[in-house]
Amino acid sequence: MVPLSVLDLSPVTTGSSGAAALRNSLDLAELADRLGYTRYWLAEHHNLASIASAAPEIMIGQIAARTRRLRVGSGGVMLPNHAPLMVAERFKVLEALFPGRIDLGIGRAPGTDPVTSLALRMRQQGSADDDFLERLQELLLMESRGYPEGHPFRGVQAMPSDVKLPPIWLLGSSDYSSQLAAAIGAGFAFAHHFATHDAAAAMRSYREHFRPSALRDRPYAILGVAVVCADTEDGAERLASTMDLNALRRAKGEYLPLASPQEAEAHAYTAADREKIFRNRARLFVGTKQAVLDRLTPLIETTGADELMITSGIHDHSARKRAYELLAEAFGLPASA
Repeated sequence: MVPLSVLDLSPVTTGSSGAAALRNSLDLAELADRLGYTRYWLAEHHNLASIASAAPEIMIGQIAARTRRLRVGSGGVMLPNHAPLMVAERFKVLEALFPGRIDLGIGRAPGTDPVTSLALRMRQQGSADDDFLERLQELLLMESRGYPEGHPFRGVQAMPSDVKLPPIWLLGSSDYSSQLAAAIGAGFAFAHHFATHDAAAAMRSYREHFRPSALRDRPYAILGVAVVCADTEDGAERLASTMDLNALRRAKGEYLPLASPQEAEAHAYTAADREKIFRNRARLFVGTKQAVLDRLTPLIETTGADELMITSGIHDHSARKRAYELLAEAFGLPASA
């Protein structure tokens, strides 16, 4: 079986708070470490009532300090929001404190709406257009000390200078990101849980065009999937109803806290709503551990995924932990004492 990892957005649920969501992330990470998961990545989103994960670098340090085996990283740092030097220094500090356990996952999108994106960037000089490639190049040149003589950044070093950046991963939901990851020789993580692009095509393109580099000598592709797992089919369906409603609200631009199953059951759905939920279920894996495994296995084989990264937006924290326990059992993860 492929290794399993966790993508955590620190979901905020109705009747709870952002602070509680962050504490739940710490608790879930400790469980994932004991269960034998490979990585634990934190997302970056802003100005969303449904997501508490706005500062992944802080959470990475907190989680790494509480765990022993997990690699902990960003899924991802949204590079348009940050000066590349700041990203480099934050992750070098993390790598210095937790050597060999940190991942730097990088995303192209701002992780928020246009106005909030402007607020994040307004004190930075630069174009309001898509400058992701320029920022990525700056990050890589600072690490490699590749600026030519006479360039103003030639003497700028990300500190601590004796610590290398952790492994770089490009996150994506399209063929563009897969091609860029291949071109620079980085790891690649594909977001099947919200992508409209075909996952197999993107991951195949990444492998076919991969160029070995100082970052990585061979391709490695992670497949991100959304899963709701429970001890019974009926229980899984009930838990998944909250993700159904959440997806429907997101499509309408409503980013409310994650509803409970009771709230989802009471919601007044239109026929069009139910059709959208039905279509979205193609990206959501729901059921018992065996049912989920049976559905995921063909996707893993088709995409050639080296690793599976699970995100699970379940309202009840205990039920979410149970979902990851069941998946660990299904995939035969090597739990620790």
